[in-house]
Amino acid sequence: MTRHAPAIRRGGLAGLAALALVLSGCGGAKVGESGDKGSDGKCGEFNLAINPWVGYEANAAVIAHVAEKELGCTVNKKDLKEEVAWQGFETGQVDAVVENWDHPDLKKKYIEDQKTAVSAGETGNKGVIGWYVPPWMAKKYPDITDWKNLNKYADILKTSESGSKGQLLDGDPSFVTNDGALVKNLKLNYKVVYAGSEAALIQAFRKAEAEKKPVLGYFYEPQWLFSEMKLVKVDLPPYKDGCDADEEKVACDYPEYALDKIVSKKFAESGSPAYDLVKKFTWTNEDQNVVAQYIAQDKMSPEKAAEKWVEDNQDKVDAWIGKD
Repeated sequence: MTRHAPAIRRGGLAGLAALALVLSGCGGAKVGESGDKGSDGKCGEFNLAINPWVGYEANAAVIAHVAEKELGCTVNKKDLKEEVAWQGFETGQVDAVVENWDHPDLKKKYIEDQKTAVSAGETGNKGVIGWYVPPWMAKKYPDITDWKNLNKYADILKTSESGSKGQLLDGDPSFVTNDGALVKNLKLNYKVVYAGSEAALIQAFRKAEAEKKPVLGYFYEPQWLFSEMKLVKVDLPPYKDGCDADEEKVACDYPEYALDKIVSKKFAESGSPAYDLVKKFTWTNEDQNVVAQYIAQDKMSPEKAAEKWVEDNQDKVDAWIGKD
């Protein structure tokens, strides 16, 4: 997933090519054209971007289910990375991005400068990025959750990959994090080692908890693993505005992100009930984690996962669509 700090899976030229393929292959009316989304309140077509991580997929699955079953929308799900999805706002090929992690650069370009997108409010999810240890470690070594004590535990966190230093396990090498700078600037006797993927990070934490093996790793919330295991966050120096402005000098924790929804300006002005749904959609990290766990661990389809959650939380859904 791409975020301001993790900023995973950047689009680049490959993303532009993907958008061209998606747009060239999409037929039917564009947003704002007659017969699509009108002021009569009929839903019509709803083009929903699906960004590539399971938490986002959980948001989108529930919104799509409600739009289809409660509002009669025809939902077109489009697998796109963030930067590529935002390009679709102007053409009408993307109506909504339903889990945005900060991205001040994209907001400036598409909301302030091009004026092709608008904010649709927060999702209710709080995005937290940081360093975590498995529950057994926090219980046995309670002071490990203070970064000032990490060097004391470097020896037990050594691996063949980290050599004489403790290992700080990150995800994919393409994930953009501050971890290398943090290790250097906080003078920690650690080496960043890449697990290779989100799935590999999850497996490392699971194995560490099951076998009572030490691990210190980069991770984030909301994430479905927290429905299974309560990883414990290490307290880094508190975040202050601007403390991460210089990537080489970062010596503070990651900020907490209020995740939000971005929609095309055309969609916001279309009169579609799907826009009202997106705008009113809000839930908690726990809600998202439940649906994401259904998808990632229980191997349910996104549609079935959403259906199950909606059946168990109809009161929340009714609030989104204005039912008493």
